[in-house]
Amino acid sequence: MKEKKSVVKHTVKKPLIGKVSAAGGSASGGKKAVVKKTAKRIVSKEVKEKALVNVVSLSNLKSPFGSHKKRKYLGRGSSSGHGKTSTRGSKGQTSRAGRHFYLGFEGGQSPLIRRMPKRGFVSNFKKVYQIVNLGDLNSIKETTITPLLLKANGLIRDESALIKILGNGSISNAVTIQAHAFSKRASAEIIAAGGKTEIIHT
Repeated sequence: MKEKKSVVKHTVKKPLIGKVSAAGGSASGGKKAVVKKTAKRIVSKEVKEKALVNVVSLSNLKSPFGSHKKRKYLGRGSSSGHGKTSTRGSKGQTSRAGRHFYLGFEGGQSPLIRRMPKRGFVSNFKKVYQIVNLGDLNSIKETTITPLLLKANGLIRDESALIKILGNGSISNAVTIQAHAFSKRASAEIIAAGGKTEIIHT
């Protein structure tokens, strides 16, 4: 029969906070000592944190990692770490310095934009108007309709752009309308209703 080994358990003594100390101090004195220790620890922690914060000055300025690259030496052979051709592949157009490929480049052959036939004409001075119909102006109750009022009512997007009034629909109120252009029918309808047309000159 095997003998059972006796296991000796070591008791860990915990510090008694708030009780009578070995020197004979009171419980309140023990609490004060604990508070002083914790205060010292907090102060030392704050000092360490302040020491970690570096003050930026000319003496400790450093460039960030990766902002500077080492110069790549060319033509130093395969032992340079860049290979025989200095990481530029073989000979030809792509291995030359200052190569540039514009949009639509097709390797030297006539590109598609030059092969396509060109017809027609687009003027650089073409005027683009914001269209407003007469029927949409009935919702505005003001006597004078300006571009600002048209934008406020959601009929146009930009009050500084060109505006043209077309004769779709009819208007019943006698109003003064300010716009950059009017169609013949629109101007006739406005005058027939007792209103006026004011052309804004740009």
